[in-house]
Amino acid sequence: MSLQSALDALNQKRYQDAVELLEQFCRDCAEHNSSDYLSAQMWLMKAYQATGEIEKAKALCQKLIMSDNPQACSWAEQASQSFRQPSNVSQKAGRAATTEMKLAMGGVGGSLALASGVTITLLFGMVLALGLSLVFILGSDNPFQGLAIAISITLIFNIAAFFLSPFLMDLTQSWLYQTRWVELAEVETLSPETAKIIRQVCEQKKLKTPRLGIINDQNPTAFTYGSLPNSARLVVSQGLFTYLDDDEIATVYAHELGHIVHWDFAVMTVASTLVQICYLIYSTARRFGRGGGDSKIKDAMQTAALVAYVFYIIGTYLLLYLSRTREYFADHFAAESTGNPNGLSRALVKIAYGILEEGSRTQEPSRLIEGTRALGIYDHKAAASTGTAYRIASDTQKVGRVFLWDMFNPWGWWMELNSTHPLTGKRVRALSTYAEQLGLPTEFDMGRVIGEGKSLNKSRLYGNFFLDVVLYGAETIGFFVGLVMGVILWSSSPNTGLVLGAPLIGLGIGILIKALVMFPDYKQAPETDILTLMSDPYASPLRGQPAKLQGQLIGRGDAGYKFGSDLKIQDRSGMLYLHYASRFGPIGNFLFGMKRVQSLIGEQVGAVGWFRRGVAPWMDLIQLQSENGTIVNSYYRFWSFILGGGSIILGVVLTMFLSRS
Repeated sequence: MSLQSALDALNQKRYQDAVELLEQFCRDCAEHNSSDYLSAQMWLMKAYQATGEIEKAKALCQKLIMSDNPQACSWAEQASQSFRQPSNVSQKAGRAATTEMKLAMGGVGGSLALASGVTITLLFGMVLALGLSLVFILGSDNPFQGLAIAISITLIFNIAAFFLSPFLMDLTQSWLYQTRWVELAEVETLSPETAKIIRQVCEQKKLKTPRLGIINDQNPTAFTYGSLPNSARLVVSQGLFTYLDDDEIATVYAHELGHIVHWDFAVMTVASTLVQICYLIYSTARRFGRGGGDSKIKDAMQTAALVAYVFYIIGTYLLLYLSRTREYFADHFAAESTGNPNGLSRALVKIAYGILEEGSRTQEPSRLIEGTRALGIYDHKAAASTGTAYRIASDTQKVGRVFLWDMFNPWGWWMELNSTHPLTGKRVRALSTYAEQLGLPTEFDMGRVIGEGKSLNKSRLYGNFFLDVVLYGAETIGFFVGLVMGVILWSSSPNTGLVLGAPLIGLGIGILIKALVMFPDYKQAPETDILTLMSDPYASPLRGQPAKLQGQLIGRGDAGYKFGSDLKIQDRSGMLYLHYASRFGPIGNFLFGMKRVQSLIGEQVGAVGWFRRGVAPWMDLIQLQSENGTIVNSYYRFWSFILGGGSIILGVVLTMFLSRS
């Protein structure tokens, strides 16, 4: 495709065509420093403005300002003055005139001190108990000496990890992300209000200014780490300044300062270390338990390994709970210190939007976003639904509606248990209550969202949830029901075949029932768009919703995997991951990722599949059909039917064969 055809479309005011052609040209251009590529980027920025996609235009303009090409940089600086608020975007909600007012949390997030204390105490107790058990197992003649050794080892390990981990993180940051350490004055040139907030908080809390870092990555994120408050590091990506306004950037920095004030990074460092010690003890005990030697010691080691693994699982969930709690309190601190809870609400939504936009421009997921998921202000896996809504919303109600799933679907609560961050809808709801306490209009009308949520069909929500939970174990349930039926029938009519065949028949029936629920008939799948799918509060990670989408394949969905078989599709409303399944299993997936995926990227396609919603929404692919006739078939139901049907046939054969013998 030539650049001239894109420019012709732009000159003829066919702006949407120009956007598509210029985006395609930029994706296909291998040399990003060439004059053609830079020209395409400039014209694409203008095309975005013409179609009303102002946020995209701003992001692209910021990239050009950072360009090494002086002409492109100068042009972008002049062009940046032309941005105006689009008429279809609602005005920002206001902020408080003072930052002195204390805000009640109303039970949101629980107690930070209690969560931290209980988590650390339980984890420390687990590690100490496991350390003692290993010392005693190894045959210490003096129990008091064994106690002293266990305590000493635990304390030394944790103290060393506490003080050394920030320096190890510094090395990791420099190696992986090329973090650039800057002075407060440079941050002030990028965001004046941020510098003001940093000075204000540090003065009030008697803190040294944190070591400030910037990563040259357009994916918006921010995180903090360290050991002591006065030696903390506060790192953000360049994308934060691209996608957020000045007051919103300040609330993000205030959120991270909240982590420093609350010693969150220190508590999380210790807690994470204790969880890892549990895992190390588990792996060590398991290894000794498999070796030769005294059978009593082997048995004791195997028991210790089992206990250590249980403690590791419990500790992991305690750590996740603590992580979610600290996010609520950091949000609260930001709202109090800036008097701008609405600014942080907008920031969270714009960060989701920025992650989505950057993901649509690259064929591989961001290493920065994947690698800092637990540390960052926002869980990137939750970005798709919120970012999609913000991308096309003409009013905040459309954004708010995607929060229905977060707040009312039981699967949201269940999925959150495994997340380091609260779901976005719950965070925005809490921030809205702070705005109400300050007498401000809220950025997102969460009252209307709550009202709509209360009108949802509760029996449908919870009935489907409990049915889904049962269906997750359909194979196991079918196997044991078959076993019980076989034993009952065998007791009245001795037939060994019933005992062996009935469980296999039950297993097969369970597999087929689960498959039919997960992958229902798709022949009448409705044509829809990604935003509509994500706004469905009844969506489930198990029950597939048949749907047809029209869009462009823009990259792979597998983080850092060049032969990944999953894809990303983008339509006019948003982006969604497509999961592919070969009829030849993992080998077929690998071959598809290696041979076919790259040739499909960039094509306009029609996709049919089953939509599912978890923390991150996705679609299990059935078929892709491109404009040039290329057809890709995915076989999610294939192996379920093969295994289910095969199990039933084998069970019937065993029953009949053994009944004759």
